[in-house]
Amino acid sequence: MISLTVTVEVREQHLDAFRAAIAENAERSFSDEPGCVRFDVNEVVGDPSRFVFYELYTDLAAVDAHRAAPHFAAWRQSADAYVVPGSQVNTLSHLLISHDSHAPKGTS
Repeated sequence: MISLTVTVEVREQHLDAFRAAIAENAERSFSDEPGCVRFDVNEVVGDPSRFVFYELYTDLAAVDAHRAAPHFAAWRQSADAYVVPGSQVNTLSHLLISHDSHAPKGTS
């Protein structure tokens, strides 16, 4: 499994539009991409203009498929308009350990 953690800062005047755009991207990623296992969007406590996305993919090919998807291209246009330039940080990692309270015991 490959995890992708993304942090961004959003221009305050674009928060509502940004939230709508990332909600669409997250939904489409999860529903339309077989290799997307999880897509969480988090707003930083105490700082509503900062967001952290946690995405989980089956492998690097699934990450590449995500980045090639039409909804990702639409997302990139929105991000270019709403995100503070230079604030986006992407971290691609191998998932080593995971605990999920929603998974049946023994499968986390």
